Amino acid sequence: MIPAVPQIGFDRFIQLDWVEAALRIRAGTGSLDELSALLDAASLGHEARLKTRTKLNALVLEPRSELMDFVARGIGLFSGTGTTLQQDVACFAWGAALVAYPFFGKVAEFTGRLTAMQGDCSMPEVHRRMSELYGERGNIKTATRAVIQTQVDWGAIRRVTKGNRIERVAPNLVAEPMKVSWLIEAALRYHGKAMALATLQSTAALYPFSFDQPIGYVVSISPELELRSAGPSNQYVALRSAL
Repeated sequence: MIPAVPQIGFDRFIQLDWVEAALRIRAGTGSLDELSALLDAASLGHEARLKTRTKLNALVLEPRSELMDFVARGIGLFSGTGTTLQQDVACFAWGAALVAYPFFGKVAEFTGRLTAMQGDCSMPEVHRRMSELYGERGNIKTATRAVIQTQVDWGAIRRVTKGNRIERVAPNLVAEPMKVSWLIEAALRYHGKAMALATLQSTAALYPFSFDQPIGYVVSISPELELRSAGPSNQYVALRSAL
């Protein structure tokens, strides 16, 4: 049996203010007209506009049934009654993209790993890793570039050396335990398995964030997560629903 080719899914640049507008709609503080005005201002073509709305639907407005509860909880955590902070929008957007689009997650994971040591890496390195995983298809480079451009707009990285390299910016400190818990849940859903407690703080897929709460404490107060032991010194964090 020939293995299925991994799907791309996330192949459009998505501006953070579009996600913010969609968040306001879900929170009851914004309207579809406001989102439409932002998309009009971007001068998107008909096809590009349709694809952009598809992404925003998956991330915020109309998530898949199995993600509806997760996204709804994220909206409750990261959208305030007034003006939502940009860093909160970025946290929500990142977590939602990880669980909705594995392709986004893989670009994030490779970017996080490649920039872990020196803080930067070359664009071709990320493209090469994605092509090794998804195949030498012509649209892989285009989709990878769209995700990287999106991550730049969401404040995770910046492009330097005439755009040929990407560089990490200072991580976004997430202090509230339930927000940390939601991001950890996003990473677990993306990876599809339990993860070692000791590595969650530095998992590559969450590279734009830092946590000042002990992960063990966060897990202990989360209704969605649980701590599992595999021997006296190996502890893992898993989704409670996975029981």
